[in-house]
Amino acid sequence: MGKRVTLQEIADTLGISRNTVSRALNNTGNVSAETRNKICQTAISMGYKQFNMAGIVAPAPSSTNTVNDLPQALDKTEIALFTQAFPGNSHSGNKLLEAFQHKIDSLGYKLSINIIRDYEINNLCFPTNINIDNIAGILCMEMFSERYCEFLCDTNIPLLFVDTPLSQRCTLSADVLYMENLSSVYHMLDTLIEQGNKRISFVGDRYHCQSFYERWQAYVSVLADRNIPLDVSCSILADDSNPYGDTTWLSQQIAALPYMPDLFFCANDYLAMAMVKALRVLGKKAPKDVRICGFDDAPESTLMEPSLTTIKIHSSSMGYIAAELLLSRMSNPLVPYKRTYIETDIMFRDSTKH
Repeated sequence: MGKRVTLQEIADTLGISRNTVSRALNNTGNVSAETRNKICQTAISMGYKQFNMAGIVAPAPSSTNTVNDLPQALDKTEIALFTQAFPGNSHSGNKLLEAFQHKIDSLGYKLSINIIRDYEINNLCFPTNINIDNIAGILCMEMFSERYCEFLCDTNIPLLFVDTPLSQRCTLSADVLYMENLSSVYHMLDTLIEQGNKRISFVGDRYHCQSFYERWQAYVSVLADRNIPLDVSCSILADDSNPYGDTTWLSQQIAALPYMPDLFFCANDYLAMAMVKALRVLGKKAPKDVRICGFDDAPESTLMEPSLTTIKIHSSSMGYIAAELLLSRMSNPLVPYKRTYIETDIMFRDSTKH
């Protein structure tokens, strides 16, 4: 495997600051179109992350390429990622995207990264720097605006959603890919109940996305099957416009609970790690005073103290399957839509030990 290209190496090549390179490649901050194009072209030529940014034209194929090396639709050579939050900022999203791109690269498609801002969502339009006529398919990740997702479905462009807004609230005419949530969460919590954790609190906005809601459903189901009353007053269910990452705010939410639970089940590992910090502010430690578990198996989950009980997502496998699903839809647009779940694994660690 070749040496990984860094932002600093790109910056040194161009004689500009690392921050300017970062803003251009992540489509954040003010960077002129000319500078951004120069940075992206340099990044592509140096092999940075192996992706092409939206609006940047990749070099023409060499004369040695055959017809079989190129996409079937020669006039549409681009697959677009649409996201409200760049998945590369998370471990699971980054691994999924790397595997997805590896697959489509082998077939001659280039990937463009498109951060969907409030303007596009409010006006139901495409980003101005994208050429829709060259888009063969769209991969949607971290796209939870119901109206915008329905708008994309109305375009008749082949789509694949990795997670979605709540399926009860919107109708998506597209293929969808999820990690398995219901069974894994149910079995994890059932095991922890068996160990004596009867008072369990859910932490997170259960309506944030379909996966969060399925984790909530599993939580409700296991309590019902164990004849444990559901007490929402002891859960932290504020919508995600609230600052869950703010330790002061979160510690205040914990302090306002009518009693301290035996176990906090957090909708993802980010929330679980925030809970550990907030509990420390209150003089509480896991697992001595209260146990904590999450979902995602983020790299930090094994490094934090205590190590976090969580559920592992097979992100790379999801990336390859995502590519296969979208490529299949591009080849066969009339087949019935698919809803695909990828199995997950429970990882019991120190944060739930007695």
